[in-house]
Amino acid sequence: MRAKRFAALSAAGAVLLLTAGPAAADGSASPSPSDTVGTAGTSFLTATTVRPGQTAKLSASTGDYLYWSFAAAAGQTDRVEVTLTMPPATSRHGNATWTVEAFDGLRRRQACTAGAQTVTAATGDTTVSLGCTLRQVRSWAESWSGDPLPGTYYLRLSATDLPEQDLGLPIQAELRITAHNGDAQPDGASLKAPLSPPVNPGATVAPDAVASAAPSAAASAPRPVERAKGWFSSLSTRWLWTIGGGVLAAVAGVFGYGLTRHPRRWFSAAR
Repeated sequence: MRAKRFAALSAAGAVLLLTAGPAAADGSASPSPSDTVGTAGTSFLTATTVRPGQTAKLSASTGDYLYWSFAAAAGQTDRVEVTLTMPPATSRHGNATWTVEAFDGLRRRQACTAGAQTVTAATGDTTVSLGCTLRQVRSWAESWSGDPLPGTYYLRLSATDLPEQDLGLPIQAELRITAHNGDAQPDGASLKAPLSPPVNPGATVAPDAVASAAPSAAASAPRPVERAKGWFSSLSTRWLWTIGGGVLAAVAGVFGYGLTRHPRRWFSAAR
Protein backbone atom coordinates (compact mmCIF):
# COMPACT_ATOMS: atom_id res chain seq x y z
CA MET A 1 0.00 0.00 0.00
CA ARG A 2 2.78 2.39 0.91
CA ALA A 3 4.54 1.71 -2.40
CA LYS A 4 1.36 2.42 -4.34
CA ARG A 5 0.77 5.73 -2.45
CA PHE A 6 4.40 6.82 -3.02
CA ALA A 7 4.09 6.09 -6.75
CA ALA A 8 0.85 8.06 -6.99
CA LEU A 9 2.33 11.05 -5.16
CA SER A 10 5.40 10.99 -7.39
CA ALA A 11 3.25 10.93 -10.54
CA ALA A 12 1.15 13.85 -9.26
CA GLY A 13 4.28 15.86 -8.41
CA ALA A 14 5.72 15.24 -11.85
CA VAL A 15 2.51 16.47 -13.51
CA LEU A 16 2.58 19.65 -11.40
CA LEU A 17 6.21 20.35 -12.29
CA LEU A 18 5.54 19.86 -16.00
CA THR A 19 2.55 22.19 -15.97
CA ALA A 20 3.97 24.91 -13.71
CA GLY A 21 7.61 24.82 -14.85
CA PRO A 22 7.29 26.35 -18.34
CA ALA A 23 5.01 29.11 -17.15
CA ALA A 24 7.45 30.12 -14.43
CA ALA A 25 10.37 30.00 -16.84
CA ASP A 26 8.54 32.13 -19.42
CA GLY A 27 7.57 34.68 -16.81
CA SER A 28 11.15 35.12 -15.59
CA ALA A 29 12.87 35.09 -19.00
CA SER A 30 10.66 37.58 -20.86
CA PRO A 31 9.48 40.33 -18.54
CA SER A 32 7.20 42.98 -19.99
CA PRO A 33 8.73 46.40 -20.79
CA SER A 34 6.64 47.98 -18.02
CA ASP A 35 8.41 45.98 -15.30
CA THR A 36 10.61 48.02 -12.96
CA VAL A 37 14.24 47.04 -12.50
CA GLY A 38 15.43 47.45 -8.93
CA THR A 39 19.16 46.79 -9.25
CA ALA A 40 22.26 48.25 -10.85
CA GLY A 41 25.74 46.91 -11.46
CA THR A 42 28.99 48.23 -10.04
CA SER A 43 31.12 47.67 -13.18
CA PHE A 44 30.82 46.93 -16.89
CA LEU A 45 30.83 43.19 -16.22
CA THR A 46 28.02 43.35 -13.66
CA ALA A 47 25.84 45.94 -15.44
CA THR A 48 22.10 45.34 -15.09
CA THR A 49 20.28 44.82 -18.39
CA VAL A 50 17.43 47.26 -19.03
CA ARG A 51 15.12 47.22 -22.04
CA PRO A 52 14.01 50.42 -23.78
CA GLY A 53 10.74 51.41 -22.13
CA GLN A 54 11.61 49.91 -18.76
CA THR A 55 12.29 51.96 -15.64
CA ALA A 56 15.15 51.26 -13.24
CA LYS A 57 14.49 52.58 -9.73
CA LEU A 58 16.68 51.78 -6.75
CA SER A 59 18.28 53.10 -3.58
CA ALA A 60 22.04 53.71 -3.59
CA SER A 61 24.76 55.58 -1.74
CA THR A 62 26.48 58.77 -2.80
CA GLY A 63 29.81 57.88 -4.35
CA ASP A 64 28.74 54.56 -5.89
CA TYR A 65 29.18 53.84 -9.59
CA LEU A 66 25.93 52.54 -11.07
CA TYR A 67 26.00 50.62 -14.38
CA TRP A 68 23.20 49.57 -16.73
CA SER A 69 23.27 48.01 -20.19
CA PHE A 70 20.79 47.92 -23.08
CA ALA A 71 20.70 46.69 -26.67
CA ALA A 72 20.41 49.09 -29.63
CA ALA A 73 19.56 48.21 -33.24
CA ALA A 74 20.44 49.97 -36.49
CA GLY A 75 18.35 53.06 -37.21
CA GLN A 76 17.50 53.51 -33.54
CA THR A 77 18.03 56.67 -31.50
CA ASP A 78 18.09 56.17 -27.73
CA ARG A 79 17.37 58.73 -25.06
CA VAL A 80 18.34 58.34 -21.40
CA GLU A 81 16.59 60.20 -18.59
CA VAL A 82 17.80 60.06 -14.98
CA THR A 83 16.12 61.56 -11.92
CA LEU A 84 18.04 61.70 -8.64
CA THR A 85 16.45 62.29 -5.25
CA MET A 86 19.10 63.93 -3.13
CA PRO A 87 19.71 63.41 0.62
CA PRO A 88 18.20 65.87 3.10
CA ALA A 89 19.80 69.31 3.03
CA THR A 90 20.62 69.10 6.75
CA SER A 91 23.00 66.19 6.18
CA ARG A 92 24.81 67.64 3.14
CA HIS A 93 27.94 69.79 3.24
CA GLY A 94 28.04 71.34 -0.24
CA ASN A 95 27.19 71.05 -3.91
CA ALA A 96 27.45 67.73 -5.73
CA THR A 97 28.10 67.23 -9.45
CA TRP A 98 26.53 64.19 -11.14
CA THR A 99 27.07 62.89 -14.64
CA VAL A 100 25.66 60.12 -16.85
CA GLU A 101 27.95 58.59 -19.48
CA ALA A 102 27.29 56.22 -22.38
CA PHE A 103 29.73 53.63 -23.75
CA ASP A 104 29.51 51.17 -26.62
CA GLY A 105 30.42 47.49 -26.53
CA LEU A 106 34.14 48.34 -26.92
CA ARG A 107 34.00 50.65 -23.86
CA ARG A 108 34.31 53.72 -26.09
CA ARG A 109 32.56 56.77 -24.74
CA GLN A 110 29.71 57.98 -26.95
CA ALA A 111 28.81 61.63 -27.34
CA CYS A 112 25.41 63.04 -26.42
CA THR A 113 23.61 65.21 -28.95
CA ALA A 114 21.10 66.66 -26.47
CA GLY A 115 20.30 66.66 -22.78
CA ALA A 116 22.00 67.79 -19.57
CA GLN A 117 24.70 65.14 -19.24
CA THR A 118 26.32 66.79 -16.20
CA VAL A 119 24.32 68.59 -13.50
CA THR A 120 25.42 70.26 -10.27
CA ALA A 121 22.98 69.86 -7.38
CA ALA A 122 23.00 72.69 -4.89
CA THR A 123 22.65 72.05 -1.17
CA GLY A 124 18.97 73.00 -1.21
CA ASP A 125 17.99 70.93 -4.27
CA THR A 126 15.84 67.92 -3.55
CA THR A 127 15.85 66.39 -7.05
CA VAL A 128 17.97 66.81 -10.18
CA SER A 129 17.43 65.54 -13.70
CA LEU A 130 20.02 64.35 -16.19
CA GLY A 131 19.59 63.36 -19.83
CA CYS A 132 21.51 62.10 -22.82
CA THR A 133 20.32 61.56 -26.39
CA LEU A 134 22.71 59.30 -28.25
CA ARG A 135 23.46 59.48 -31.95
CA GLN A 136 21.47 57.35 -34.34
CA VAL A 137 22.86 53.82 -34.55
CA ARG A 138 24.32 53.06 -37.98
CA SER A 139 24.26 49.75 -39.79
CA TRP A 140 27.95 50.00 -40.73
CA ALA A 141 30.94 52.30 -40.22
CA GLU A 142 34.62 52.55 -41.02
CA SER A 143 36.97 50.67 -38.70
CA TRP A 144 38.74 53.88 -37.66
CA SER A 145 35.60 55.87 -36.88
CA GLY A 146 33.75 56.09 -33.59
CA ASP A 147 30.26 55.91 -35.09
CA PRO A 148 27.69 53.99 -33.01
CA LEU A 149 27.02 50.47 -34.31
CA PRO A 150 24.36 47.91 -33.33
CA GLY A 151 25.09 46.04 -30.13
CA THR A 152 25.20 46.48 -26.37
CA TYR A 153 25.58 49.91 -24.82
CA TYR A 154 26.45 50.76 -21.23
CA LEU A 155 25.35 53.62 -18.98
CA ARG A 156 27.28 54.85 -15.96
CA LEU A 157 25.89 57.18 -13.32
CA SER A 158 28.39 58.67 -10.90
CA ALA A 159 29.20 61.70 -8.77
CA THR A 160 32.27 63.47 -10.11
CA ASP A 161 32.62 66.24 -7.52
CA LEU A 162 31.22 66.43 -4.01
CA PRO A 163 32.43 67.02 -0.42
CA GLU A 164 34.15 64.07 1.17
CA GLN A 165 31.80 64.23 4.15
CA ASP A 166 28.84 63.45 1.86
CA LEU A 167 30.17 60.07 0.72
CA GLY A 168 27.78 57.31 1.70
CA LEU A 169 24.64 59.43 2.00
CA PRO A 170 21.51 57.64 0.68
CA ILE A 171 20.04 58.66 -2.67
CA GLN A 172 17.21 57.48 -4.93
CA ALA A 173 18.00 56.96 -8.62
CA GLU A 174 15.41 56.49 -11.35
CA LEU A 175 16.51 55.75 -14.92
CA ARG A 176 14.42 55.38 -18.06
CA ILE A 177 15.53 54.54 -21.62
CA THR A 178 13.37 55.34 -24.64
CA ALA A 179 14.13 54.37 -28.24
CA HIS A 180 12.94 56.04 -31.43
CA ASN A 181 13.22 54.54 -34.90
CA GLY A 182 13.86 56.66 -37.93
CA ASP A 183 15.62 59.98 -38.40
CA ALA A 184 15.12 61.42 -34.92
CA GLN A 185 16.61 64.89 -34.54
CA PRO A 186 17.95 66.31 -31.26
CA ASP A 187 16.43 69.34 -29.59
CA GLY A 188 16.87 72.50 -31.64
CA ALA A 189 18.14 70.67 -34.74
CA SER A 190 16.48 72.82 -37.39
CA LEU A 191 18.01 74.61 -40.36
CA LYS A 192 16.35 77.99 -40.78
CA ALA A 193 18.41 79.08 -43.81
CA PRO A 194 20.65 77.29 -46.29
CA LEU A 195 24.35 77.23 -45.50
CA SER A 196 25.15 78.77 -48.93
CA PRO A 197 23.06 81.76 -50.06
CA PRO A 198 21.33 81.34 -53.42
CA VAL A 199 23.26 82.75 -56.38
CA ASN A 200 21.33 84.82 -58.92
CA PRO A 201 23.56 85.06 -62.01
CA GLY A 202 20.81 86.69 -64.05
CA ALA A 203 18.19 85.61 -66.54
CA THR A 204 17.44 86.26 -70.18
CA VAL A 205 14.89 89.05 -70.51
CA ALA A 206 12.73 89.55 -73.57
CA PRO A 207 13.39 92.78 -75.52
CA ASP A 208 9.91 94.16 -74.82
CA ALA A 209 9.94 93.19 -71.13
CA VAL A 210 10.34 95.86 -68.47
CA ALA A 211 13.33 95.39 -66.17
CA SER A 212 12.54 94.94 -62.49
CA ALA A 213 13.19 97.82 -60.12
CA ALA A 214 15.28 95.73 -57.72
CA PRO A 215 18.68 95.01 -59.26
CA SER A 216 19.98 91.47 -59.05
CA ALA A 217 23.14 90.44 -57.27
CA ALA A 218 24.96 90.03 -60.57
CA ALA A 219 23.86 93.47 -61.84
CA SER A 220 24.90 95.23 -58.62
CA ALA A 221 28.29 93.53 -58.49
CA PRO A 222 31.25 95.82 -59.36
CA ARG A 223 32.55 95.34 -62.85
CA PRO A 224 36.27 95.03 -63.61
CA VAL A 225 38.00 98.17 -64.90
CA GLU A 226 38.66 97.99 -68.61
CA ARG A 227 42.32 98.46 -69.53
CA ALA A 228 43.49 100.77 -72.27
CA LYS A 229 44.20 99.06 -75.54
CA GLY A 230 47.75 99.16 -76.94
CA TRP A 231 51.03 97.29 -77.04
CA PHE A 232 52.06 98.64 -73.64
CA SER A 233 48.85 97.35 -72.01
CA SER A 234 49.90 93.76 -72.74
CA LEU A 235 52.99 94.16 -70.49
CA SER A 236 52.22 93.33 -66.92
CA THR A 237 54.06 94.61 -63.85
CA ARG A 238 56.00 91.37 -63.62
CA TRP A 239 57.40 91.84 -67.11
CA LEU A 240 58.45 95.43 -66.31
CA TRP A 241 60.32 94.36 -63.20
CA THR A 242 62.00 91.55 -65.15
CA ILE A 243 63.22 93.92 -67.88
CA GLY A 244 64.45 96.48 -65.36
CA GLY A 245 66.31 93.82 -63.39
CA GLY A 246 67.98 92.56 -66.58
CA VAL A 247 69.22 96.06 -67.46
CA LEU A 248 70.64 96.61 -63.98
CA ALA A 249 72.37 93.22 -64.09
CA ALA A 250 73.99 94.06 -67.44
CA VAL A 251 75.31 97.40 -66.14
CA ALA A 252 76.68 95.76 -63.00
CA GLY A 253 78.41 93.08 -65.14
CA VAL A 254 80.13 95.68 -67.33
CA PHE A 255 81.30 97.63 -64.30
CA GLY A 256 82.63 94.53 -62.60
CA TYR A 257 84.51 93.40 -65.73
CA GLY A 258 86.26 96.76 -66.08
CA LEU A 259 87.15 96.84 -62.39
CA THR A 260 88.75 93.37 -62.47
CA ARG A 261 90.60 93.65 -65.82
CA HIS A 262 91.88 97.24 -65.54
CA PRO A 263 91.91 98.25 -61.89
CA ARG A 264 94.59 100.98 -62.33
CA ARG A 265 92.61 102.77 -65.01
CA TRP A 266 89.58 102.92 -62.77
CA PHE A 267 91.49 104.15 -59.73
CA SER A 268 93.38 106.78 -61.76
CA ALA A 269 90.14 108.03 -63.23
CA ALA A 270 88.71 108.27 -59.77
CA ARG A 271 91.65 110.43 -58.63
